[in-house]
Amino acid sequence: MAFDYDLFVLGGGSGGVRAARMSAQTGARVALAEQSKMGGTCVVRGCVPKKFMVYASEFADAFEHAKGFGWTVGAPDFSWDTLRDRVQAEVTRLSGIYQNIMDKNDVEVFHTRAIIKDPHTVHLVDEGRDITAERILIAVGGTPFRDEAIDPSGIGIVSDDVFHLPEQPKRIVIAGGGYIAIEFAHIFAGLGTEVTLVYRGERLLKAFDKEISERVEANLKAHGVRYISNTVFTSLTEENGEKVIELANGDTLRTDEVFWAIGRLPLTDGLGLEDAGVKLDGNRAVIVDEDYRTSVPSIFAIGDVTNRVNLTPVAIREGAAFASTQFAGVPKRMDYHFIPKAVFSQPPVGSVGPTEAHCVAMDHDIDVYEADFRPMKNVLADSDERMLMKLIVDRNNDRVVACHMVGADAPEMIQIAAIAVKAGLTKQQFDETCALHPTVAEELVTMSNKRTPTGYK
Repeated sequence: MAFDYDLFVLGGGSGGVRAARMSAQTGARVALAEQSKMGGTCVVRGCVPKKFMVYASEFADAFEHAKGFGWTVGAPDFSWDTLRDRVQAEVTRLSGIYQNIMDKNDVEVFHTRAIIKDPHTVHLVDEGRDITAERILIAVGGTPFRDEAIDPSGIGIVSDDVFHLPEQPKRIVIAGGGYIAIEFAHIFAGLGTEVTLVYRGERLLKAFDKEISERVEANLKAHGVRYISNTVFTSLTEENGEKVIELANGDTLRTDEVFWAIGRLPLTDGLGLEDAGVKLDGNRAVIVDEDYRTSVPSIFAIGDVTNRVNLTPVAIREGAAFASTQFAGVPKRMDYHFIPKAVFSQPPVGSVGPTEAHCVAMDHDIDVYEADFRPMKNVLADSDERMLMKLIVDRNNDRVVACHMVGADAPEMIQIAAIAVKAGLTKQQFDETCALHPTVAEELVTMSNKRTPTGYK
């Protein structure tokens, strides 16, 4: 059977673009459909614009800390309009780069929604026509989840909306306890908004190391964020221009804006997957094997739509592995061990490897090394903010199996530390590496405060 294309990709995000480009470079005929701006969640409505906002919000502390170093700083004035518009201008520029990548590699891009009709057919909605392909790759990502039982009319916003707010809210209530909720709590607090964070659980960042999570919570409160745990919204209404929230604990909150940051779901609804025979799990994520193949042999899926490790670099590596295996004739698979992770709280979190609690639960024989100190920069800045670092070491072979930290530049350090951890270097090899002084990173190679693991889970 003659197909229109060798590969049709649904989704113009980082993973889909990488798979399309690398497949096209082998000589394959490739097309891609994207109904929004090229670049996907990370570039358009996620990592990139969020990080710009993190940078902007950090200046509040920088202005204050500068006084301790002899600077006289006048009263700062922040413009939400300037930040919002400049961020969107950069997003548009980056989106254009993604489009250029496709153009230079002869990937035909259709700016329309696409629906899978059968194992080899995709329907282009805006154009009202069908296209056939030997292989189809689903790379449509995920979408923010909103509690529609509490907010059926969409009173609150989600992360997709936050970058386009017409004005900065004076007050905001954020629902959630994961990295998106925490990052935006810091962002708005740093920009001068009164922030309340409401979370149904006891501990923030429950997937991260417990001591790291506890430090993040303490830092949130130190930055003026009101944190209400162990409760949920029971109602959300609007009264006289205010948004009114009733909580299960009996509290009533009045605010200018409500931000749902309670998770994300695979963006599979309306794609025609079930009709095409593609199996989904209970969260409506696409089920794939180790080579990203779905229950339909000609249809594949990568990235957040599979709901495995929802990180942009993972989607990129999966896209590269797919292209290499299916079109370059070099079988490859993503290695999901020791993926570094970051939370751009203030200060930020960096993490690679299992948590101490996970090691305890799995009966691993470990030692824990810790360093908890006040960074040199914070002394003259008159800041009490501290740095916490942890190394988890396998007693049987002395290998460093995990590194967790919260403090200035933690994400930058964890990227480098992840190389050593993934390579299986030992604590002795860490210790034998000469320190670079004066830096906070030198603690990674001078850490001597050892303890046995605690028994929490």
